[in-house]
Parts: sequence; structure tokens; C-alpha cells
Amino acid sequence: MRYWILDIQKMLLMGVAATSLLLTSCFKDEPLNAECDIERISLHVDNPEEVFFQLSDSARTVSYTDSVITIEVRNHTDLTALAPQFTITDGATIVPASGSVQDFSNGPVTYTVTSQDGNWSRRYTVAIVPRVMVVNDTICYDFEHFELEPKANKYYVWHNVLADGSLGNDWVNGNAGFQLSKGSAKPEEYPSVPCKEGYEGYCLQLTTRDTGSFGVMVNKRIAAGNFFLGEFDVSVALKDAMRSTRFGIPFTGHPVKMTGYYQYTPGTKYQDKNGKEVAGMTDKGSIYAVLYRNHDANGNPMVLFGDDVQTNANIVAIAKVQDVHPTNGWTPWDITFNYTKELDEQLLANKGYSLTIVFSSSFMGDVFEGAVGSQLMIDKVRLICSHEE
Repeated sequence: MRYWILDIQKMLLMGVAATSLLLTSCFKDEPLNAECDIERISLHVDNPEEVFFQLSDSARTVSYTDSVITIEVRNHTDLTALAPQFTITDGATIVPASGSVQDFSNGPVTYTVTSQDGNWSRRYTVAIVPRVMVVNDTICYDFEHFELEPKANKYYVWHNVLADGSLGNDWVNGNAGFQLSKGSAKPEEYPSVPCKEGYEGYCLQLTTRDTGSFGVMVNKRIAAGNFFLGEFDVSVALKDAMRSTRFGIPFTGHPVKMTGYYQYTPGTKYQDKNGKEVAGMTDKGSIYAVLYRNHDANGNPMVLFGDDVQTNANIVAIAKVQDVHPTNGWTPWDITFNYTKELDEQLLANKGYSLTIVFSSSFMGDVFEGAVGSQLMIDKVRLICSHEE
């Protein structure tokens, strides 16, 4: 009996020892991690909204198959001292160290990840790339804000909606000049009037009018309905009509294209500046926009006038509807600005450029040629501009 108990004890002790040896063997034989991967990259900066297009762009998961890692930042980001942080596989090491400051301005930085067991390594190329994101801004002109001119109370004037919601006076027309020749005309008989039958809401209605006996006397027999961004100087309208239209307002956007809707009906009798009918000639309307530098070569401020609004050497871009022909209803237009000179971005930001948009019921109305009754209706104008982020 005694010997039997001792044998059991001996067997138990031998089992414990064997188990201990087995566990020890397992721990010693477990291999070190052979993986050497970057699993995640993040870039922490003090001003993330000025660096990233979206805050979520500051971190990303790295696919197992990726060996080139690219983070896009805004175009003007300082790349000389950035410290990306990495999550790597367990036990691995990375050189340069995670969170160390690196200069990415000269191109990508190479990182090497070495596995825990030291037998494997993997090289990654990390690039932080500035990108230009072009964002479009749209300026809307719907011609819904108008009133009778407060002083004369004879003709209509329009207001544009400014960025802060207030009303501006950038749109002008030749109604004040028409008053000099036909002071007895009713507001609705002027060249530029509002119309209820717009594409949406009110629209702009421009009509070429007969200037009567006074117009014959001064050899300015018609007045085209015209409408533009700029100023109209009525004090010189009779003496020098071309100088009465001062085209353009300071502009800081980069116009890309202009869209809108128009209807056009030409008058029945096209006449030259002497009032003689021109056989076979049909009137046409005008729709165009011009961007130009608003200082001359000597640094003096300047504007475009009626005689050089499409030809001045300071013009950098023009967008024009080539043929404003008769229509049976509202017709859309979509025109692109044709740039003949490169924009100076700093000058643009400092209001060194001016923009005008011009509508006319007679394309030769500036020299008093056209057809009485020609009518151009304009609505829902959109000026699309771009800027870089």
C-alpha cells in the first residue's frame, strides 16, 4: 500500500515536470514577427484647415500592396518641416523614426520598415504633394431689382445684389441719354425697361428706339437699348457719345464662362447713321463680356469706351455670343472666356482688372445704326468664375 502511494506521487511529479518542460519549449520556439508594414499614416499640423482640403485628409489607412504613400495638401503649404506619424506592424521598427521632422519640399522621403525578427525589411516612398483645387463661384444676375430713377422719375434703373445681400449700382444703361432727345416719352417707351415675361420672374427688355426730330438734328437718329457694367456719363452724351459709355467695374474673380437666356426680334428696316435704309441688312443683338487691366503702361487708371471696348490693348479676355439671331422663344447661351494674355494673380487680388458685361439690341447701335423696333430680352445671366484653393 505504501509503495503504491509513493508510485502515484512519483508519477504526478513526473507529469508536472513534463508539462513544465513542454510549456517552456513552446515559449522558446514561438517565432518573432516577420511582418514589416506601414498600416496607417497621419499628419498633425497646427492649422489643419489651411493645409488640408478636408480634415479627414490628414490621415489614411495604407493598403498592404502600397509602397508609395501620397498625401495631398493645399498649394501654399510649407513642406519643409513636417512630421508624419506611422502605425506599423507589431515589433517592427521604422527609419526615419515615426514623428520625426522631415523636409518634403524637395520630393518624397524614403522610409524603411524592418521586421521584429530582423530578417525582413520594406521600403516606402512617402510624398506630401501640394495640389491646386479649382473652385467655381457663380455670380447671378436676374434683373429683379429696379425702380424709376429717383430724381427724374422718367426712366428705369437697376440694382445688382452684392455679396453681403445689399443692392449695388453696377448696371447702367443709356436711358438718361434718351431723355435728352425724347423727354416726353413714358418710362415704358425708353430703350431699357423691365418686362414681366422673363424666363423666370422679370427680365430685361432692350429696344432700339427712334430719337425723333432732335435725333435727326444732331444726326443720332436711333438709340439702341443698351445695358452694361460700368458708368454712363450723360454730360458728354451729345458731344461725344463714345466717351459717354465707360465700361467696366473693378473685379477680383477669374471669369471662366457666362451663361444666360435671350430672345431676339430684329426690327423691319435697318438704317445707317444718316437714316437711309440698307437693303438686305438685318439687325442683330450683342451679348459679350470683357476683362481688362484697368491701368495703362504708366500706371494711370483707365476704362474702356465705346470705341475700344473690344479692341483695347489692355484686354486680356473676351467672351462673346457670335450671332445673336432671331429666336422663337427663350434661347440659352453658354460662352467661354478666350484669354489672350495671362492673368497676374496678385494684380487680380488687388483689383487691377475690370470686367464689363454688355447687352445691346442693335450690334451697331454705338454708331447709331440699326433697326427701330429691334428687341433683345435678357434673363438669368450667370457669370462663372474660378479660384484656387
